[in-house]
Amino acid sequence: MNQQKRIQILTRLRENNPKPQTELNFSSPFELLVAVTLSAQATDVSVNKATDKLFPVANTAHSIYALGVEGLKEYIKTIGLYNNKAVNVIKACEILIEKYNGEVPEDREALESLPGVGRKTANVVLNTAFGWPTIAVDTHIFRLANRTKFAPGKNVVEVEERMLKVVPAEFKVDVHHWFILHGRYTCLARKPRCGSCIIEDLCEYKSTLKRRFTPKNKFTDKVLKAKGLTG
Repeated sequence: MNQQKRIQILTRLRENNPKPQTELNFSSPFELLVAVTLSAQATDVSVNKATDKLFPVANTAHSIYALGVEGLKEYIKTIGLYNNKAVNVIKACEILIEKYNGEVPEDREALESLPGVGRKTANVVLNTAFGWPTIAVDTHIFRLANRTKFAPGKNVVEVEERMLKVVPAEFKVDVHHWFILHGRYTCLARKPRCGSCIIEDLCEYKSTLKRRFTPKNKFTDKVLKAKGLTG
């Protein structure tokens, strides 16, 4: 994909959603850190249901640490992998209290040193809480970057590095939100909704399908649709 097409894609996504926001509920960098930690292999909806009950009771490092692992589990037990997540959140709270006075550090290395916090979570916190031009590559962004040929890569690190190179500065703060939302609601994993996609004419996904299914195979648009390969 050439750069002109990338800019057109980003421009349309921005026009459609000028101020994209995460779908996780939070009101502070600490709440965001906890929510993103809990969201691993879980939906934002399930995390919000848990934190909507948790945060009114405990929403600081000190107050969640006071709950203890077992106390925290009672609030997040509806979320996948809640046992390990409870342990990690409590350990992270302990470190935040001891080293950072309970505050979330605006520092990548410090964030990634916390239990349960990897590169993706650190990127989300730095971007969403502090406005850094970072790009957190999740499954939606990885799929979208490869499927459209916007920034193909064999793994999330390659996709992140590629996107950081090709996305102009004016789009970097918001691009990961645009891609997540587009992947979540339009460019679905099994059956992308191409017919309702605002960047369909710029996407290179369909041209890939056409190369895969040549005329001699007698695959028509109807057959492709039946196989869930088109919108």
